[in-house]
Amino acid sequence: MKEKDWEIEYLSYLEGFLTENRIEKFLKILEQRTNHFTIALEDIYQLHNTSAVMRSCEVFGIQNLHVVEEKYGKTIDKEIAMGAQKWVDVTRYNSNAECVKALKEQGYQIIATTPHNDSCLLHEFDITKRSALFFGTERKGLSDEVMDEADGFLKIPMVGFTESLNISVSAAIVIQDITSRLRQSDIDWKLTEDEIFSRRLAWAKNSIRDIKRIEERYMEMNNIPE
Repeated sequence: MKEKDWEIEYLSYLEGFLTENRIEKFLKILEQRTNHFTIALEDIYQLHNTSAVMRSCEVFGIQNLHVVEEKYGKTIDKEIAMGAQKWVDVTRYNSNAECVKALKEQGYQIIATTPHNDSCLLHEFDITKRSALFFGTERKGLSDEVMDEADGFLKIPMVGFTESLNISVSAAIVIQDITSRLRQSDIDWKLTEDEIFSRRLAWAKNSIRDIKRIEERYMEMNNIPE
């Protein structure tokens, strides 16, 4: 049996453990998911902020989150993430250089969010290009390494005395704005059929209790080597 045929049968098997409403909800949500934009976080010191950004990605349809963990912890605060860790794909990196290189190879332009003098205002940001938006630490912002590699800069217009926002708040504002404009455009922003299939398989696994035992039983029933 070809690998794709096997995967289709396997997905059908796993979805047999789910309700029809659950399956329909997956398909409905996946219709609104995008990889046109992705978010990258650079060594966020407070872990609850990483979790909150993940939640914003999930709520507004960003499928992939990239996290550089060169200095600080590697734990997602599940209470704040509110289950988003089951539905958003997180890729972890040991360095900024590794993260930037990987994203550029995937065809993303690197956009640094910063109150930089040459920054583009959020409402003026060109949404037509595939973009990876980087957010920096609460204390120092993005590193010079990321700033030097950036293809552009983006900032949220502010009119108050305080010229800074919490990282999770900034990310939520940016993500909501660009995804809202994206859905109102004629840009081809949706997931491909292969990407949708891959997420359906992953989400089915994440939804089934004792998935390891069920997988092992399926492999034995179909004589599939592990």
